[in-house]
Amino acid sequence: MAKVVNLNKYRKQRTKVELAKRAETNRRIHGRTNAERARELLQKQRQQSLNDGARLEQKSDSTSDDDGE
Repeated sequence: MAKVVNLNKYRKQRTKVELAKRAETNRRIHGRTNAERARELLQKQRQQSLNDGARLEQKSDSTSDDDGE
């Protein structure tokens, strides 16, 4: 007699393998590690502080300090 094969298990296993391959591809294309994200954030913060330190005049919240009358 032939061995009985459960096709549902086979299909599920095949789908799982295909999804894992797709996920790996997406991670390689789009993904970044937490260390890469942290390094990029730190670089942005450093660049922002350098830019702020190099300003010739400070930003002010009010449009003018005098009355204008």
